Order: sequence, then C-alpha cells, then structure tokens
Amino acid sequence: MLELCCGDGFNTYHFYSIRAKSIIAVDFDKLAIAHAQRNNKAQNISYRICDIRNAIPEGEFDNIVWDAAIEHFTEDEIRNIMNNIKGKLKSDDIWSGYTIVEREDGIKQLHLHEYEFKSKEDLVRFLVPHFKNVKVFETIYPSRHNLYFYASDQTLPFDEDWEYQTIRKEI
Repeated sequence: MLELCCGDGFNTYHFYSIRAKSIIAVDFDKLAIAHAQRNNKAQNISYRICDIRNAIPEGEFDNIVWDAAIEHFTEDEIRNIMNNIKGKLKSDDIWSGYTIVEREDGIKQLHLHEYEFKSKEDLVRFLVPHFKNVKVFETIYPSRHNLYFYASDQTLPFDEDWEYQTIRKEI
C-alpha cells in the first residue's frame, strides 16, 4: 500500500497498518514524518519524505490512498499526480481517499488549500480520464461536506459484483 500525504502517520498506524502487509507512507513535511516515525511506527510501515508533485515512490501498489490532502494541490498538480498514480497501481487495484467540498460562500476551509472541489461531479472529472470505474460518495453536515472516492479499472467496492464476503472475512 502507498499512502500519499500521510502527515503525522495517525491514519497510517491506526487504520491501515492493521490490514496492510506493507505500507509506504509519504509526506513532504519533514517534521510530520519525524513525528510519524516516533509516535506511529509499526513493522509494516516505512515513512518517507517525498514531494509527490515531483516523484512517487517506485514500485507497484495494491492500493494507493490519498486522504484529506488532494485539496492541498492546484488543478494542474492534481492532474500530474494522478498520471503518476495510475502508473503505480497494479492493474486490478484501487485508488481511494477523501476530500472536502468548498463552502458555499467560496471561502476556503483552510488557507493552505489550493483547490477545493465544488461537487461530486467536479471530483469525478479528475478521475474518469484515468480510470474505467469511479465511485464518489458524499456526507453532508452543517459544517462540513465530504467526498469519499474509489477509482479502478476493475470492480469497485459497492459495485453489484463486488465480492463483499472476501473483504468481510478480513475484518
């Protein structure tokens, strides 16, 4: 598994390391990676400093996760990164993650965000040029609107022919 923009490694350790055989977790922030290496380490996690605008770690991955960080990049950067992501996934595997929808008043939810998506359809337009199958779910709360996404050239979770029993056994 490859986790992009892992930050302090909280999700890497608490959510992914209990399921994944091996994880490469990257972030460009040296302090965040240092924190992750100190506080969220496990045998199956390798934290690395990496600016994904310039390079993605070598190898092929069963899953690439980009949680709560795609909005930190410009539209052009997102397109370039997605070109690189596609080449790193094994042919039948999944890219997944989540992001937020911009506020109705247009004010960014965090000043560091470069591009906040306007809707499910806005996010989908970034995914469909790269993947045959795309699913985007949303949750809407008074103070936050989230988008959760899956993309692959194969069957996606929640598709009609998805083998839920296989996944369920691992839980």
